Amino acid sequence: MSLVEQIQKDIVEAMKARAEARLSTLRMAKSALKNKEIEKMAPLDDKEAQQILQTLIKQRKDSVEQFEKGGRQEMADKEAAEIVLIEAYLPKAASEEDVAAGVRAAITEMGAPTMKDMGNVMKNAMARFNAAGLRVDGKLVSEIVKRELAGK
Repeated sequence: MSLVEQIQKDIVEAMKARAEARLSTLRMAKSALKNKEIEKMAPLDDKEAQQILQTLIKQRKDSVEQFEKGGRQEMADKEAAEIVLIEAYLPKAASEEDVAAGVRAAITEMGAPTMKDMGNVMKNAMARFNAAGLRVDGKLVSEIVKRELAGK
């Protein structure tokens, strides 16, 4: 079952269970997927659907940060709950230790890169994670690459 089909099935289940928060989040995700499908003029494959869901998660994380700065904790909690729900449809995210190990491996593979080579190190590290099928946050990878390269 594709990701889009799974979300549709879960929308029906949420409707039957009268789970309003879950239902609204799933509808929002389905809407974003459908908009991209219309824009592309072809059905989405699972990889593209995962990228869209990752974008939604990133938007929610930014919203949580803004709501917390603005003192709107109830809205931040709602957005955080949406993040958890959307993440259930994505592959497991790599832990910080896994990301650090991947970055170190990419640095070792490249020889002795300097801070000037940060872009290439990022590119190699991200390619390594994508090949392994791991979901990583680019911001976290960037921070670890900076830390590792600064240590040299």
